[in-house]
Amino acid sequence: MSSVGLLVPARRRTPPQQGNAVLRRDLRAILGDGAAFSVMVGIGETYLSAFALAIGTGEVASGLVASIPLLAGALLQLASPWAVRKCGSHRRWVVLCASCQALTFIPLVGFALLGDMPPGLIFVIAAVYWGSGMATGPAWNTWVGRIVPQRLRAGYFARRTRLSQVAVLAGFVAGGLSLQAGAAWGKPLWAFAVLFLVAGICRSISVAFLASQSEALPTAPVQRHVPAREFCARVLRPGQGRLLLYLLGVQGAVQISGPYFTPFMLKQLHFSYATYVMLIACSYLAKSLAAPAWGRIAARYGTRRLLWIGGAGIVPVSALWLVSTSIPWLVFVQLAGGALWAAYELAMFLLFFEAIVDEERTSVLTTYNLAQAVATVSGSLLGGLVLLTLGREPNSYLTIFGLSAVARAATLVFLLRASDLPVRSFQMATRTLAVRPEGIVDRPIVASLPIEKPAPRGLAALASAAVRRFKRYRVDEAETESAPTAPQRRRTRALQKSA
Repeated sequence: MSSVGLLVPARRRTPPQQGNAVLRRDLRAILGDGAAFSVMVGIGETYLSAFALAIGTGEVASGLVASIPLLAGALLQLASPWAVRKCGSHRRWVVLCASCQALTFIPLVGFALLGDMPPGLIFVIAAVYWGSGMATGPAWNTWVGRIVPQRLRAGYFARRTRLSQVAVLAGFVAGGLSLQAGAAWGKPLWAFAVLFLVAGICRSISVAFLASQSEALPTAPVQRHVPAREFCARVLRPGQGRLLLYLLGVQGAVQISGPYFTPFMLKQLHFSYATYVMLIACSYLAKSLAAPAWGRIAARYGTRRLLWIGGAGIVPVSALWLVSTSIPWLVFVQLAGGALWAAYELAMFLLFFEAIVDEERTSVLTTYNLAQAVATVSGSLLGGLVLLTLGREPNSYLTIFGLSAVARAATLVFLLRASDLPVRSFQMATRTLAVRPEGIVDRPIVASLPIEKPAPRGLAALASAAVRRFKRYRVDEAETESAPTAPQRRRTRALQKSA
């Protein structure tokens, strides 16, 4: 778990004859990093809430540990551009942060073996985990965007996403089976220690892959920084601003209940780890399998309609837990919920990035992640307050599940008033950061998005319009010159009749 390659300087430009070999090695390393990172997510962070329950931190605290630390990650990623300038290298910063994230599993292994842990310390460890992990986001997106050629990005990142999804699921299922075996032997905390040890090793392997990748010489910056004041001004605008308010409102409404499904299943319903894993895996599989079909629907009927399908569909998902807690019913709820979440998130990403020009994507996404983290923490704190007020019993959990559904329905008001945007469907690759009972936490790979040149303005716009008019004039002129005259048409018809 050492910080491999922290002191390695940025590599110089490779001679042309070696370029293809270096590119192939980099592409393999990016895939390897994605696979190792995803196993860490599936077998490590996903079980942090369950570990908090097992070690005795309390039901509300175990829910909050899945939401509050995300704010630390969103805040630290704001400092990423400054840190990259200080390090003089995207690779150095990414490897440093990834190494710190790997080291966070060491104390978790130790406390799991000891069988006791101060309640507040798990929040500190989780905050460092998310802070160091999300701080890599902007720098990593810029770095891989310079490595992977534009012509390869769509197919390559789609392949990486599929590999990552399989790795997350494999790590998650392996972790659940290990916990079930540990519980059967009466040593569940020892099983958690094994899970966190494997997660730390996988992240260390990911660090090694990151350190092995090349880094091009710095180029002129093409990304524009969007200040927070300008971002807020856009949110307050009618139309597109209401779309952002809707997305943030949904995030807050979902988090009223989202963090507390784990304590509800494990403590109130007394589900086994195997049942717990099965239910979450149903949602994850449904979401992964339904995404391509939703993409085809978006291409045929429009992204706006897809957002309404997903946005309205996820409204009653949490309330469906009030109907029954039988396993077959919950399997159905998880499968339907996963498919509907796939529709909502695909439409959300397509609409969100269609409204942002290419050079502002990284900056706007970073600021949006912070706003989303604030909404996440606000919603989870509200849900936790309701639980503490009503008491930690099954009916209290069902109350926040119903409250979350009502809040989701209320957000549709913003969607009604959002302006229509001409959106085209395109393939988007994502990075899975966490797996939750009611969905996954993922982020788009900015380099996989299509690049569009911003519309010309001022004199450039006038010149562009003049060029277009001149081209149309030349085409019309050529068609006029090549068009046959009336006598020629008569002679042609006469020849055709005689033939």
